[in-house]
Amino acid sequence: MTSAALEILGLGLGILGWVGVILACGLPMWQVSAFIDVNIVVAQTIWEGLWMNCVVQSTGQMQCKVYDSILALPPEVQAGRALTVIVALLGLVALMVTVVGAQCTNCIRPGKMKSRIVIAGGAIYVLCGVLVLVPLCWFANIVISDFYDPAVPSSKKREMGAALYIGWAATALLLFGGCLICCCSCSQRDETSFPVKYSAPRRPTSNGEYDKKNYV
Repeated sequence: MTSAALEILGLGLGILGWVGVILACGLPMWQVSAFIDVNIVVAQTIWEGLWMNCVVQSTGQMQCKVYDSILALPPEVQAGRALTVIVALLGLVALMVTVVGAQCTNCIRPGKMKSRIVIAGGAIYVLCGVLVLVPLCWFANIVISDFYDPAVPSSKKREMGAALYIGWAATALLLFGGCLICCCSCSQRDETSFPVKYSAPRRPTSNGEYDKKNYV
């Protein structure tokens, strides 16, 4: 019963991580303007994401523009697009596989095959966490390198946006949820792998008394 509850908890964490990846993928705040000038009066803020960039005026107005050409995008943006979309699809597959093999469902008869299916779903969640970690760290490395590069003008310097932090939180949820699902399924398979031994019933002898060897 405890393993089933932990399995449901791992599935819930995996679903939250999957939703977080989709949210981070759609947000245009992967890198934002860095205000490091002496003058703190800022007229506009620039947001740059995987699919569009936005300009937010000091008056509150915001204008967003979708990128025109895919081939003209930097390699980190192209890789981020591809990997986040793949993770979104794999997260759906992991959800379906885990639900099919979960202890709380009756889609498959309980046994080794059911445990293996759940382990496969947890492994897919872990794979999703690893894949989405690549563009997040790539973007963070570029932002930090450009920020401390004296050759980059102050107007071109960027800071890490909210989408990166949401993505890292989603990565942690995916990894932890996937590992939790795999561990619970492995422990359940180990518990059910021991054969059940039955003792032979004691039979009375011809004189109506039980054989003495049954008491040894």
